[in-house]
Amino acid sequence: MAENVWVVVHPRGWGVKREKAQAASRVFATQEEAIAYGRALAQKDGVELIIQGRKGKIRDRDSHGHDPYPPAG
Repeated sequence: MAENVWVVVHPRGWGVKREKAQAASRVFATQEEAIAYGRALAQKDGVELIIQGRKGKIRDRDSHGHDPYPPAG
């Protein structure tokens, strides 16, 4: 199964990386560009897009996987 896609703070802007990757696969000047690229990857692979805010905390998630409906619990 493919790994989730993360948009992360990067010294040169915003990075896009796979869940277990040590380094970003691409770096963008703006978070908006990184989110667009990351969303396309997540949609293609049917995984979750996880977006960090400037301070490194998760600010948003966007699931493109096979979510159960209704949700469990």
